Amino acid sequence: MDSRGLPSSPIALIVDHDADTRQLYSQVLTLARFEIDEASEGREALAKALSSHHDVIVTETRLPGIDGYQLCGLLRRDPGTRTIPIVVVTGGAHPNELERVKRAGANALLVKPCLPEALLMAIHQAMDAADPDLSNMAAVEREAGLQPPAGRRALTKNRAYARGHTNAPPHPPPTLVCPTCDQPLEYQRSYVGGVSASHPEQWDLFECHAGCGTFQYRQRTRQLRRL
Repeated sequence: MDSRGLPSSPIALIVDHDADTRQLYSQVLTLARFEIDEASEGREALAKALSSHHDVIVTETRLPGIDGYQLCGLLRRDPGTRTIPIVVVTGGAHPNELERVKRAGANALLVKPCLPEALLMAIHQAMDAADPDLSNMAAVEREAGLQPPAGRRALTKNRAYARGHTNAPPHPPPTLVCPTCDQPLEYQRSYVGGVSASHPEQWDLFECHAGCGTFQYRQRTRQLRRL
């Protein structure tokens, strides 16, 4: 989350049997402002992908349980995960690897060892390609005088789902008091975003007129924080 109330932390699921590799990818993506989830084998990755939302999945092909190809195929067949960008990183540079990865439904293929810059580029390209609403979101931000945060999360394919600032949000803003001076906070506006209409997010902005500053309330977590 940036200081203006925009969602700024995409979530990546990193799948690799090697703990050092997962740590390396996590460090690279954390610096790019991603939130990280991890799995060490295919069945664990499938369970996490089906039960939680991720904006991108980075997976090795050689996994215990079910391999990366099977994982891709299963994710592409499930309605809840079929549009999530998948970047495959493999240690085997066989000539038929690319074709096999494409058939499995992955968006990109990288061969180990890959540079951090190459991994980030592949992830961002896959996320942008999966997001027909990205330009619409950028237009909303420009109209509001905002700049998109680094590593902006990819939003799912849902052209009908409106995102942006509003004074008539879907959920009524709560009545809050300033955590510093206990004076009532005055509601200013809300930012409505999230993945889709079925995975909405709402952040309400409040001002303390006693001079304590601006505060943000996240509806999903019911947490208030100073900006």
